[in-house]
Amino acid sequence: MAQRISGSEVGMIHDRDRLLAQLRELHEEIRDGVVRATEAQSIEALSAVARDDAASADTIFAIDRVGEERLVAFFERAIAPERPLVLIAEGLADAGYGDGVLPLPRGIPAEAAEVRILVDPIDGTRGLMYQKRSAWILTGVAPNHGPTTRLRDVELALQTEIPLVKQHLYDVLWAVRGKGIHAERMNRLSGAREPLALHPSRATDLRQGFATFCHFFPGIGGAALAEVERQVMEAALGESPAGVPVCFEDQYICNGGQLYELIAGHDRFVADLRPLLPGFDRLCAHPYDLATALIAQEAGVLVTDPATGAPLDAPLDVTTPVAWAAYANPVIRALVEPALHAALASGMHGT
Repeated sequence: MAQRISGSEVGMIHDRDRLLAQLRELHEEIRDGVVRATEAQSIEALSAVARDDAASADTIFAIDRVGEERLVAFFERAIAPERPLVLIAEGLADAGYGDGVLPLPRGIPAEAAEVRILVDPIDGTRGLMYQKRSAWILTGVAPNHGPTTRLRDVELALQTEIPLVKQHLYDVLWAVRGKGIHAERMNRLSGAREPLALHPSRATDLRQGFATFCHFFPGIGGAALAEVERQVMEAALGESPAGVPVCFEDQYICNGGQLYELIAGHDRFVADLRPLLPGFDRLCAHPYDLATALIAQEAGVLVTDPATGAPLDAPLDVTTPVAWAAYANPVIRALVEPALHAALASGMHGT
């Protein structure tokens, strides 16, 4: 079998700066359109179910369509004429684009593309449409290795915050593999921007910090997840005074947002085990939800397969369920991961 060669070794993504500038323009266009929609429409209108995405088995809300409508048009107009690509994105399948994979310019064979670009136009729809919390636009770019292209091949990643109507500041983060991360804080009213320094937590335990097992949907996977959480937290926290909380959780329904919280030093540990839980036939994370995992990794966050501890990886598609766990630093990982592996191995599926 031929050895797999990464994009950085063969230079398959040419002129990354140009591509990054184009993607930033796309993100700004989506952000601006979504913010205008949230300003102009009611919560009821934005939270209406538009359709169920047949490929990912996820629910598409009216607000999602604001991002989708801009996505293909921008790639066709601004990027594909100078850089043949395969666009892979949530919502494409039900918008009439096959299995969520669209070669551009139209009519080119997928093998002729230079890159594969994985996009989630709005990650965190549920929180944003109710104006509870920011959402994020996520994009990861990998050299085109055909259908075998994976998250580990992503060489360039960009994520842009979609702020609440009442929020005038928002953050933009990007990374090139091996080059660390960059971040800016933007003012959507004045257009001002300033560099932003973000660092994962250096804490050595979970006490008085945020550590989260995702349980976004009441009544699904509850008993199994609760048992895993109990075992891990008992092992990680040790003895605590009865009734005195020493650790907190943050149910941010947005994988890109959760990675941001780890990058920014707000969270110490996050585990999204949904694909491993009984009852989760749908509404799991998919590769597009982790399209910007590279940014977290370049910041020093350890993003892993929760069952094996291997670095997070998945096909670049819109269908594969993805479980993941992330640790702010190696000390937190050494504290939590053995207990997590033991809990998963002890029969979680039968709980």
